Amino acid sequence: MTERTCLCLIRRRTPNGAEVLLGLKKTGFGAGKWVGLGGHIEEGEKPEVAAAREVLEESSLVVSADSLQHMASIEFLFPSRPSWDQTAQVYVTSAFEGTPAESDEVIPRWFAEDELPFPRMWDDARFWVPAVLAGRHVDVTITFADDCATVVSIEPDLDYSGAGAGT
Repeated sequence: MTERTCLCLIRRRTPNGAEVLLGLKKTGFGAGKWVGLGGHIEEGEKPEVAAAREVLEESSLVVSADSLQHMASIEFLFPSRPSWDQTAQVYVTSAFEGTPAESDEVIPRWFAEDELPFPRMWDDARFWVPAVLAGRHVDVTITFADDCATVVSIEPDLDYSGAGAGT
């Protein structure tokens, strides 16, 4: 059965420009990678409510489910490890309360939007995150290679221009 997940990209404006909050995953699926905050959608839970709950659990930030803008529906396929298959509903918000704090799951950190750590994120992020941050809605299926780390295909194709920037 495909796992249902949610992700939330939290943005803020600073005097130096726009920033996005990511979390360094400490344990579990994706440990060691920088990820958007989020996780599993519980049975009967609306995806936007799950996203708000996950943000609170992972970072101590409070976001209202009503403030979340749905920006992507992504199906992730891992043919060599089908138990990893999942769907993700992706939300963006700049409305939050509090200061990010480390949790058992992640170490949160703000990154300049033009300096996202793509080499230290899941390979797929370099393709869809810039589109979402540019305000484009994304609805794709992303298939990973046998190494479960490298993107082998994206359907339908995304505009890859500018993908892969950052450190």
